[in-house]
Amino acid sequence: MSPTFGQCYDPTGATWGIPTFPWRLAPEGMATRRQLRAKGLRPGGQPVAAQIMRRSRRRKTGYAVAYLYRLDLALPVRAMTPAKWSAHAAAMTARRTCPQCRTDAGYVIPGSLGCCVSCAYPDEQRAA
Repeated sequence: MSPTFGQCYDPTGATWGIPTFPWRLAPEGMATRRQLRAKGLRPGGQPVAAQIMRRSRRRKTGYAVAYLYRLDLALPVRAMTPAKWSAHAAAMTARRTCPQCRTDAGYVIPGSLGCCVSCAYPDEQRAA
């Protein structure tokens, strides 16, 4: 057994406080938030049941962690109401509208430019 596997395998929760499993070795009946969402579910207020862990050079702690939730306690995802859909559409329209020329650019305005490409580079647009 590798030392990394030994540090990441704690099914009783004695070392890390909650049951911990190595990456890709999560027990049946548990899923991450992303896996729940792919199945049309959400945690629904349940506490974290376990975690999966692996070594990572990018993290300060040296480990990447993903929390696991029980599938039997997961609830269905709430449906979007018409009000939420209209609010989402309004927000997306605002992200596409150039603050200088007030036109819909047809794409999300880059934050680095702060306006559409035509307004950001007017000389280059005239030449083309």
